[in-house]
Amino acid sequence: MENVFDVLKERGLLAQTTHEEEIRELLGKEKVTFYIGFDPTADSLHVGHFLQMVVMRHMQMHGHRPIALVGGGTGHIGDPSGRTDMRQMMTKETIDHNCECFKEQLSRVIDFSDGKAIMVNNADWLLDLNYVEFIRDIGSCFSVNQMLAAECFKQRLEKGLSFLEFNYMLMQSYDFLMLSRKYDCKIELGGDDQWSNILGGLDLCRRKDQKQVYGMTFTLLTNSEGKKMGKTANGAVWLSPEKTSPYEFYQYWRNVDDNDVCKCLKLLTFIPMDEIREYEKLEGSQLNKVKELLAYEVTKLVHGEEEAEKAKQTAAAIFSGQGNAENMPSATVTADEIGDGIAVLDLLVNVKFIPSKGEGRRLIQQGGLSIDNEKVTGIDLTITKDSFKDGKIVVKKGKKSFLRIELA
Repeated sequence: MENVFDVLKERGLLAQTTHEEEIRELLGKEKVTFYIGFDPTADSLHVGHFLQMVVMRHMQMHGHRPIALVGGGTGHIGDPSGRTDMRQMMTKETIDHNCECFKEQLSRVIDFSDGKAIMVNNADWLLDLNYVEFIRDIGSCFSVNQMLAAECFKQRLEKGLSFLEFNYMLMQSYDFLMLSRKYDCKIELGGDDQWSNILGGLDLCRRKDQKQVYGMTFTLLTNSEGKKMGKTANGAVWLSPEKTSPYEFYQYWRNVDDNDVCKCLKLLTFIPMDEIREYEKLEGSQLNKVKELLAYEVTKLVHGEEEAEKAKQTAAAIFSGQGNAENMPSATVTADEIGDGIAVLDLLVNVKFIPSKGEGRRLIQQGGLSIDNEKVTGIDLTITKDSFKDGKIVVKKGKKSFLRIELA
């Protein structure tokens, strides 16, 4: 079987490795237990996490055993990496709830049956630590000078770094030590912003147990301009269907830039590289089918084949007059909310289709808003109950955003 290290490298997933040749040799000769951590900062994972899940699946498909570590302990502190300010503190109940949500989402991509993967919560060993013992045993292994030089801390020093967050590297490093001892975990993987934390774990395992472990980071999901992907005007692109509907999720990938579509196929799908190399020869309108393939494959992985089919049919219905439009994003308003009539901008703000009236006025002035295929030409348009033919109207913003508003 092909070495998974070569697969990850060929698809552009790898960013940095601590011991490249040793890691490649290890992954080629034995089944390795590795881990990736997910801190429960929200009640859903997002597309940045999805890239990590794809890496886990590649590793699992090649016979290695993933540990999905949910941060029921570290979530009480919050990772300062990539942050310009301190994360909002969460209650234990919120953290536990978010961890449960993660389990369900991870299980869609990773096979946890028969011990093929393990899900572990670092609350099991972090929440009952004796602080004085921990600082004596673990804190003594860390140099403050080296920690301050780490990128995750360095960028926060000017604005202020709390001592609470300063502990985070020690706790993540301790995670690796515990997983090494409990499960013979040999590799930690993470986004490239986790490099400093991963190095801390390697050094701790060497100092405490004289054990050689390894670290790999993978590419952050960015577009051709170097900007992080997975953000829309409405916020993050979530894996939860309640936060980002399967149709909206599908459309996000259907609308990626021409320069990014083949890169996303490599990073986020399991389509063979030979096939992707053929797609790289295409350009312009020829890439539309490739974008549809990307959207379908990623949506199928996250939401299942049935939802991917629905999203595909909905897109076809909206953009080419074919298929079933019932699955497009929708909102409901009551007759009381409409009353004797409601200004179109008030309605669209209320259903969160536009962020503000100012944005709505700009859309109308530029000819970018239509209702039931008729362009809205005036900001003073009033929507009444009679506007809802068959109990609904379809609003279109620009070329690609649609919302069905139903009258309850």
